[in-house]
Amino acid sequence: MVFVKRLFGGKLLAAGLAAAMAMTALTGCGGEGGTGEAGRTKVVLNEVAHSIFYAPMYVAIEKGYFAEEGIDIELVTGFGADKTMTAVLTGEADIGFMGSESTIYTYSGGTEDYVVNFAQLTQRAGNFLVSREPIEDFQWEMIVGKDVLGGRAGGMPEMVFEYILNKNGIDPMADVAIDQSIDFGSTAAAFSGGQGDFTVE
Repeated sequence: MVFVKRLFGGKLLAAGLAAAMAMTALTGCGGEGGTGEAGRTKVVLNEVAHSIFYAPMYVAIEKGYFAEEGIDIELVTGFGADKTMTAVLTGEADIGFMGSESTIYTYSGGTEDYVVNFAQLTQRAGNFLVSREPIEDFQWEMIVGKDVLGGRAGGMPEMVFEYILNKNGIDPMADVAIDQSIDFGSTAAAFSGGQGDFTVE
């Protein structure tokens, strides 16, 4: 996951947040954000999903590390990279926290007021494959011919899943039925409701 911010006419709308891992602080300085509590700079941070993998950021917010640096963080969950990107582009959020794919899609689409990746919180995809039935000794061949909820086509979880399948000699288009019609924020509910043999979460 990376943080992105919007550029406008070459000027940064929201200047840097640097992500630190483990239990260390996340620090940053605001750009054109409003004034928050006690004169701090208010920064609206839209995260793609609320996940245990982002615990360092939540700890930094709860422990007041941002406040110590003069930043009043308002955390909003976008429930999808497309929605998080839209929030940043429309000015509803100063910073978006999502996979880098949305930045690439937006830039490739010719947007003049594009976003820039500027910090990293995780080094690897934090996704996992969930099976409807318990499996003692999982092997990737077991997924051949199965229905999998993969998330939105072009989304980071779905792309990582296809990459792993390819690395294990499985053709994502021919060997597995991947449902890409459900956005990542809704796959768990769809799976709980009985859809799919596996889900990428």
